[in-house]
Amino acid sequence: MQTTIQALLAQHPDEAPAIGAPGRDWMSYGGLRAQAAKVGAQLHGYGIGRGDRVAIVLPNGPEMAVAFVTVAQAATTAPLNPAYREDEFAFYLEDLKAKAIILAEGYEGPALAAAQRFGLTVLSLSVPEGAPAGAFELTSQAEAGEADTAAPGQDDIALILHTSGTTSRPKIVPLMQSNVAASADNIARSLDLTAADRCLSVMPLFHIHGLVAAVTASLSSGASIWCAPGFDALRFFGWMSEAQPTWYTAVPTMHQAILSRAARNGDVIDSVKLRFLRSSSASLPAQVMMQLNETFGAPVVEAYGMTEAAHQMCCNRMDLQKPGSVGVQAGPLVRIAHETEDRLIEGTGEVSISGPNVTPGYEGNPEANAKNFFEAEGRRWFRTGDQGAFDEDGFLHLTGRLKEIINRGGEKISPLEVDGVLLDHPAIAQVVTFALPHPKLGEEVAAAVVLVEGSETTEKDIRAFAAERMADFKVPRKVIILDEIPKGATGKMQRIGLAEKLGLVETAA
Repeated sequence: MQTTIQALLAQHPDEAPAIGAPGRDWMSYGGLRAQAAKVGAQLHGYGIGRGDRVAIVLPNGPEMAVAFVTVAQAATTAPLNPAYREDEFAFYLEDLKAKAIILAEGYEGPALAAAQRFGLTVLSLSVPEGAPAGAFELTSQAEAGEADTAAPGQDDIALILHTSGTTSRPKIVPLMQSNVAASADNIARSLDLTAADRCLSVMPLFHIHGLVAAVTASLSSGASIWCAPGFDALRFFGWMSEAQPTWYTAVPTMHQAILSRAARNGDVIDSVKLRFLRSSSASLPAQVMMQLNETFGAPVVEAYGMTEAAHQMCCNRMDLQKPGSVGVQAGPLVRIAHETEDRLIEGTGEVSISGPNVTPGYEGNPEANAKNFFEAEGRRWFRTGDQGAFDEDGFLHLTGRLKEIINRGGEKISPLEVDGVLLDHPAIAQVVTFALPHPKLGEEVAAAVVLVEGSETTEKDIRAFAAERMADFKVPRKVIILDEIPKGATGKMQRIGLAEKLGLVETAA
């Protein structure tokens, strides 16, 4: 097993295609290695090297993918969401202790203003005319400086990301070269990736899912990756026709948007035979998994990942997929821990992991490390914050985030269970169940739904439907019908804080 990003790229033929993009020539593995050498030399020339932190603020596409894998061979990468405001960029840049930032040529937006506050070295990325996908130059007004020019080793930090911070200050997650390499290898093996595979990349490349599952896992196996400029359901099938992929990976809301346009793109689906589809970063409703399987005639492989694990922890098997399960352990050891005591148990509890892909710990946050890591049975374990249990076949079934479990007067309700029941309603296309504050019970069950196009129903009808299929205490007391459910930056629906976002807290009180 390779232990650095540089080693992952060193093992594939020079002429093999590596990076593609709409309307661009392919960058080969030989070209990718040459680009890495050039980027390293340019960074060193500006005094940036091993251990220095480089923020990357670029739109989705081949340059973002290549910037990540090449900068990580000389320094530490810190991709940031281009949609942030100036104060958000300022927070992350200061928190990361970034030394430099990469911005597209001509960019004068909030990331530049934030970088100038702290005197960061600003590196301007330009694409030469006619260059293959992912090829670029870096220039700067900064003066030449001294840098550690040694290649990063397996224990050096390759990638720094923040947790989402839905309930607290975002935590810094440093991932070593060996963490990223191990996770890429785990994903490639669980999906049986070979040089014949091609991934259509639509996930944001400032997020662990896109960076590792799509980009790094593909490159670790000598496969190719075709980088779309983001996710767009209206353009997806056109990209699919041009890219000729064997697979793609996305979050459930993206899969649902793709399904909504599948009927009018049957010719593309028939002509581009996917080997499989992958879903991760949020629970895939069983109904959606079955629809995808029927539509594309290919296995739908749901996986389970998180930033602290350099993405993947579990994955459904290629030869067996269980709707409603996130699969079997696929890389790290996955066990169930007692929710308050530092010991492993059988049955339902907190999902915990241990392995070479797991972060060494949150940076500068001993309190979070003490809370989330523990020693048991001779190993160091990380608490994921998810509740779940294994079935008799070793498949993990999640019942929800521990923070998202609804406590209605002492009755514990899994929002995922309620989601699954409501999605059987013929008029409901999407649903997210969440906790609604209640003055006497503490929390009440609520649900936000999006209807199937052209369908009609009422809150009363939806509640009656649910009442026939689950215990009374689980039935949502409030159902909100929306045109669109609010989502986070990566397309995931977020339960925590949804009551506040929808203006329901004062009503509940």
